Parts: sequence; C-alpha cells; structure tokens
Amino acid sequence: MRELTRAEEQVMQVLWKIKKGFVKDILEYFDEPKPAYNTVSTIVRILQDKGFVDHKAYGRTHEYYPLVSKDEYSDSHLRNFVDDYFSSSYGKMVSFFAKENRISVKEMEEIMKIMENEMKKQKKEK
Repeated sequence: MRELTRAEEQVMQVLWKIKKGFVKDILEYFDEPKPAYNTVSTIVRILQDKGFVDHKAYGRTHEYYPLVSKDEYSDSHLRNFVDDYFSSSYGKMVSFFAKENRISVKEMEEIMKIMENEMKKQKKEK
C-alpha cells in the first residue's frame, strides 16, 4: 500500500471520521486557517487516483468516501515503519521506546498484559 503525504493523511483522517462527505464537509474539520477549497479538492482527487477514495456523483458535485479503512492503512504504515527503522522487529521498536523513556512503566505493563493474552490465544490455536 502506498504511503500518504501529510496533507493526504489529514484529508483521510477526516474521511475516516465522517465516513463520507463533500469537499465542503471535509473543510469543516480543518482548523483555521483552513486550506483553500481547491486544495482539498485536488488532494481528494489524488487520493482517488491512489485508490484510497472513491465518490458518488450528484450532477457536478461529488460525495467522497474511503475505500481503505483506517485500520488497514495503520497496519500497513506501521509495518513499513518497523521494517524501515527497526529491521522488521517489533521487539526492537518497543525496546527503543523503552530505553528512550518514551514509554511509562504503566504502558509497559499494559503491553506485557496484551502480549501475555496474545501468547495464550496463539497457543490455544495451535
């Protein structure tokens, strides 16, 4: 899956939130100073060309909706991030954040509980 630019990701975040909408609807979710209508319209068309968005036409206006879910994109984006920066190792990633004190003790305990539950689940499946 292709990566999104920052601007494209901002538009997708809005579409994931509102499920579908016209360019004017998307613009409502931007903080001031809001981007120009034509800018958002162009970004949406780029997203459509990339296969992230499609539309339903109502005459000359278009209602846009995501084709890629937030979870699908998050999974792909995170996998690429871990591959590129941590040699495809989630353990190295967690270790990095722990060593840099970017994860609190409470968060590490929560991660450990999640991992223990996942290990139990995977063992049952075997």
